[in-house]
Amino acid sequence: MAKGLDVGTMNILSGRQEGAETVFVQQRNSFVEIEYSDMAEQMLSRSDVLHIRKDEKVYVVGDDALNFANIFNKETRRPMQHGILSSDESSAIPMIKLITEQVVGEPSRPNERLFYSSPADPIDSPLTTLYHEKTLESMLGDMGYDPEPINEGMAVIYSELADNNFTGLGISFGAGMTNVCLSYYAVPVMKFSIARGGDWVDEQTAQATGTPVDKVTSIKEDDFELDFRTDVGGVEGALAIYYENLLDYVIENIAREVDEEDVEEGLDVPVVVTGGTSSPNGFEDLFADHLQDANIPFSISGVHSPDEPMYSVASGALVAARSEEGDNGGSAGGSSGTTDDPDADADEE
Repeated sequence: MAKGLDVGTMNILSGRQEGAETVFVQQRNSFVEIEYSDMAEQMLSRSDVLHIRKDEKVYVVGDDALNFANIFNKETRRPMQHGILSSDESSAIPMIKLITEQVVGEPSRPNERLFYSSPADPIDSPLTTLYHEKTLESMLGDMGYDPEPINEGMAVIYSELADNNFTGLGISFGAGMTNVCLSYYAVPVMKFSIARGGDWVDEQTAQATGTPVDKVTSIKEDDFELDFRTDVGGVEGALAIYYENLLDYVIENIAREVDEEDVEEGLDVPVVVTGGTSSPNGFEDLFADHLQDANIPFSISGVHSPDEPMYSVASGALVAARSEEGDNGGSAGGSSGTTDDPDADADEE
């Protein structure tokens, strides 16, 4: 057995193979703090609510955090920010450890192989991913796994471009970052991240419209479409504006970062866009439209988004882990797998 793990700012997902199916487990990467009482802890334990006690506080973690935040009129907190562990959150490591343990479970055997996603260093920010990557590696090792990081953009290519000999442009639009990787026969020739994603879109929209960020996020996750038919001045209209700005920014950086000397003349590649931020209807077409005018040294054969963009990174990490273990099962394919959370929505990573 082997497992893949997508450690995202908004969600943590794992993938494992069971027969011909890929099973995904998902939890929100968030928590909320409530006052401790014996009765509260007993009720949480009886209801199988994921939580942890620390001093005189109880922290409700994962998907349940949103429900409790609404009940107690509190805001959820996140262990990660901008795609990596948050330096502003003192409880980041114990919380992400608890969520990850719930998502991946115990190893099926000692030193089970597990590939986990890691973003590339952002080219537009002084942030570095080294501490984040090594902390996760140590945490997963303590859990009994044999962990290995995989670039998030490369995981997209492993998941979605097996039929194209793992050649193409994979882009993961997450909540904290956007990761980009250009691969040629499974060899990355360009990989980078930018420190903008779904959170940036939400924050800019909130500031422009005077709407709380949590409200903007809810509107975006509730059947928002990139059709540009919304009224100017509304939240959905502002979301469309900042989505378009994000896509232009990503494309500008692709054009800036790609080296013509590393690209075969006449190269024609597919583009795969994944991640929760790419979930709104119309995203795929809008990105393809903006790519037409991009000054890049290779041609685009088409833009594709999988049916389940949330699962692509975990799926690609699983493909890499199984390959390391000598399993020639091929692509796990996020769109062909199943999840043990049938009500999981398409939130950002």
